Amino acid sequence: MRTLFAKTLLWFLGSTVLTMAAFFFASALNFNSGGQRQGPFGMLVALQFAQAREAYEVGGKTELAKTMERIHSVTHGESYLTDANGRDLLSGEDRSDLRKHVQPSSIFPQVRRERSVIARQSPDDRYWYFVVVNRGNWFTSFVRPEQAMAILVVLVFLSYFFARHLTNPVRKLRQAVDRFGLGDLTARVGLQRKDELGQLARTFDQMADRTATLLTAERRLLQDISHELRSPLARLSVAVELARSDEDLDSHLNRIQKEADRLNSLVGELLQVTRAEGDPSKRKMEPVPVDRLVAEVVDDCRIEAEARGCTAQVIQTKHATIAGDAELLRRAVENVVRNAIRYSPAGTTVEVTVDRNDEHVAVTVRDYGPGVPEDAIPRIFDPFYRVDTDRNRNSGGVGLGLAIAKRAVELHKGRLWAVNATPGLIVKMEMPVNAVTVTSGAALSRSAAD
Repeated sequence: MRTLFAKTLLWFLGSTVLTMAAFFFASALNFNSGGQRQGPFGMLVALQFAQAREAYEVGGKTELAKTMERIHSVTHGESYLTDANGRDLLSGEDRSDLRKHVQPSSIFPQVRRERSVIARQSPDDRYWYFVVVNRGNWFTSFVRPEQAMAILVVLVFLSYFFARHLTNPVRKLRQAVDRFGLGDLTARVGLQRKDELGQLARTFDQMADRTATLLTAERRLLQDISHELRSPLARLSVAVELARSDEDLDSHLNRIQKEADRLNSLVGELLQVTRAEGDPSKRKMEPVPVDRLVAEVVDDCRIEAEARGCTAQVIQTKHATIAGDAELLRRAVENVVRNAIRYSPAGTTVEVTVDRNDEHVAVTVRDYGPGVPEDAIPRIFDPFYRVDTDRNRNSGGVGLGLAIAKRAVELHKGRLWAVNATPGLIVKMEMPVNAVTVTSGAALSRSAAD
């Protein structure tokens, strides 16, 4: 009784047996009914009563004996026709003890020590008709032993397959959970059932997919971080050795400074990722005017754009305010704008627009650079991902800017995506106007958990 299969099987068998017993009991009550709306058994008793009375009144004891013999040969039971005082009209014996234990108006058979009594009284109160059924034969009055055995076999067969059908998904789910817990990230249930168990299995599969993706991404992130830190550290070591042995000290010190700045930039970007993934309760939530924030970011980035021979400007804006973390939103917009400037050819303009409707605020950044291959667009928001392995290094980036922007937007219940504009790339961030309130730390906690 410890397994769900055994419990289901026994409960189903027990419920079916009790239902059958209730059916037989109800049938017995119906068969013994003596009113105008009699059951089949009651009508049979009434017919026997009428035949026995007619035989006695027409032919006396001789005809009554023949009639009772025919009745006994069919029913294999005991039945008696008596007068109003309970004296047997065939044998003359006193059957009044049967009458004492019977209420004609009752639908229940009167159970004595070893037998049950069913009785009918004639409308003129002149006769009684008694049917005595042995208790051992009561059940067989409704179903034969071989029929009961066949019913039991079919019942066990159906109950077994019902219990197996019900518990098999649970068994598969347990096996998948065990395999997944032991480190097999490919373990899935793979059920196609439409019921609650199928939904549970699909929910587990979705959770396993997401967990496997997160673990894979974490491993890739650690590998990327190791690679990113190893390269500047190696160059620093070489620069230090050269500085010790070469007379051109200033050149080597500049190289060391450049690599130190690169390490500092990488650590700063990693801290931004950590902050974006951090405790939502520590974030400062406040009303943020998105149009003003975007204008300030674009203005701050103009010097970098001019250094690369391009420009950055807001070409369209609408007033829009949402509640959120101003610093995270600033970093998100700044990283997208700086990424666009980084790949904009000289003489082009990075165009920024701010739009809103009743539900969303949208910030769109477009550059006129080379764009991104279509198959690489979904991955440009992954940490350290590079479409060209040398592109970010030559441009000074470490591949974390868009990843930070994406997470910051998601923490504000928004979404960030990119499309090729031919030429150039369009990056759009969209956030709900009323999705986050100043006091919605719990909501942000759920977002961070997601």
